[in-house]
Amino acid sequence: MSKKIGLSLSGGGARGFAHIGVLKVLAEHNIKFDMIAGTSAGSVVGAALAAGMSPAEIEKMARKVGWLNILRPSFSPSGLLSTAPLGKFLRRELPVTRFEDLKTPYAAVAYDLNAGEEVAFRDSGDMILAIRASCAVPGVFTPIRDAAGRLLVDGGVTSVMPTDVVWSMGADVVIAVDLVACGGTYRSVPRTALGVMIRSALTLIRSSSRNQYRPADLVIEPKIAHLRPDQIGKLEEFIALGEAAARSRMDEIAEMIG
Repeated sequence: MSKKIGLSLSGGGARGFAHIGVLKVLAEHNIKFDMIAGTSAGSVVGAALAAGMSPAEIEKMARKVGWLNILRPSFSPSGLLSTAPLGKFLRRELPVTRFEDLKTPYAAVAYDLNAGEEVAFRDSGDMILAIRASCAVPGVFTPIRDAAGRLLVDGGVTSVMPTDVVWSMGADVVIAVDLVACGGTYRSVPRTALGVMIRSALTLIRSSSRNQYRPADLVIEPKIAHLRPDQIGKLEEFIALGEAAARSRMDEIAEMIG
C-alpha cells in the first residue's frame, strides 16, 4: 500500500512566494500530495494546489499580487487593514472557492480569539473566508467573524506551520515548508508602517514553528532570512530560493516516500 503524503505550508507574508518554488521542484519529480494544510500565506498557496492548479498556474496568479489589489485600509478599531480585497482576488483567481469542491483534502488554519483555540477549516464551507481568517495577522489585519460567530485571526498564533493538522488528516508521511524559522537577519530596515508591523508579528510567532505538536518527517527551509515578509517585489528571488531548498532535499524525500 502506498504511503499517504501530507504537505504543511507555513505562513510568512510575501515569503509565501517561496512555497511556489518548492512546489515546482516537487512537481518535476512527480510528487503528489494526499492532503494539504496551510497557515496564512501557506493557506493561499495550499488552497490553490488543492484546487488543482499547477505550480506554474499558481506562479502566474502570484504575479498579479500587489498590495493595492489584496489590501485596503480598515475602518475597524480592531485592525489597520482589511483582507476584503484579498477575498475578491481569490474568488476571481481560484478555480473553486468551497472546500467540498477541492480535488485534494485541504485545511486552512486560523485561531479563535474568544475560545483561545486553533480552528482548522476543512471538508465543507466557504474556503475564501477561511483563508482570510488564516491571513489576519493580529493588530495588522481586521479579524474575521465566521457564521458561527467566532472571531478569527492568523493561525500562526498557535500553529504557523500546521503539521499537527496534516497528521490529523491521516497522513503517513508529512513534508513541511517552513518560511519563518529561518530567522530574521535582514539586510535593510522596514521603510513602511506595514513592514514594521509584519516583521514584528513574524518575530513574535517565529518560535512556534519550532514547537509543533508533532513535527514533520522532513522540513524544507528556504534560505530567505535576509528577505522581509513585506517584500512582494522580490517574487523572483523568493521562488528561486524555494527551488534551491527543495532540490537540496530531493534525495531524502525520494528515500522517505519510497
